[in-house]
Amino acid sequence: MSKNNCFKHVAKKCFRYFKKQETKKEKFKNKKKMLLNYLIPLSFWINEKSNQYSNTYFLGLSGGQGAGKTTITSLLNIILTNYFKKKVCIFSIDDFYKTLNDRKKLSKKIHPLLKTRGVPGTHDIKFIINYLKKIKLKKNKVILLPIFDKSIDDRAIKSKWKKINYIPDIIILEGWCVGAKPQSNKLLNKAVNILEKKEDLNFKWRNYVNKQLKNKYKYLFNKMNDIIYMKVPNFSSLQKWRLKQENKLRLKNIKKKFKIMTNSEVLKFMMTYQRVTQQMFKDLPKIASIVLNLNKNHQIKNIRYIK
Repeated sequence: MSKNNCFKHVAKKCFRYFKKQETKKEKFKNKKKMLLNYLIPLSFWINEKSNQYSNTYFLGLSGGQGAGKTTITSLLNIILTNYFKKKVCIFSIDDFYKTLNDRKKLSKKIHPLLKTRGVPGTHDIKFIINYLKKIKLKKNKVILLPIFDKSIDDRAIKSKWKKINYIPDIIILEGWCVGAKPQSNKLLNKAVNILEKKEDLNFKWRNYVNKQLKNKYKYLFNKMNDIIYMKVPNFSSLQKWRLKQENKLRLKNIKKKFKIMTNSEVLKFMMTYQRVTQQMFKDLPKIASIVLNLNKNHQIKNIRYIK
């Protein structure tokens, strides 16, 4: 097995994936370099790590909104399944958002901001834990994984859910808050943006989110064997990339009834993520097994292998 042989084997499918994601104005740059220098060596690392476990290898992939998590996981999946012949199951923490009805109940019981999906406390962590338990039982039955439909801000109907009818060698859980740590009370007392200043005056929302990270989310994240963290230059880079992402959705769904956020809606939405994201800038490079450093041009600058 070698990097060059692997590249020859997967290049066609990877480039096909790149092409599907591109628009007339937005093209991927240095695609060959991205594969040969970064993603193929990373796939070799994941393959070696997974071989060390008799049970399913559980990998987290973390990075802020718009960092490129879906792109990276999709390409890793192509390489791992086609070259290394691994059975891979990839799912996003986004697909495990609580239903709109459940979030409405939370917003009335705890704080109005909890109606907005995204922050810790708005995911159904129990659902993910139960899925992991079913995988451990190694009974080759069909398992249904939810799909979250952002166009209706709710969980899709069961007929659209993802069917898993195999025991995966590797599970990759990707998400913006994967691996996030709670903050100290001192940090919680200081608002990080205008949204917190105006809509969370008594700190109830941020304290609730922080409590979730201390308990349910910690329990889930501790089950992961390793974490890959996509480190971005700063929060403003994420805002810029997230706006581009929404614009791409707008262009691809111009004839469909798909709810696309305006720029101001995107920026307000991202304010709910800001506190946890900025804390992750400090925490995740210390605990991640691998750090993918991204530059301001949204490209991988280097990879740091820690474990």
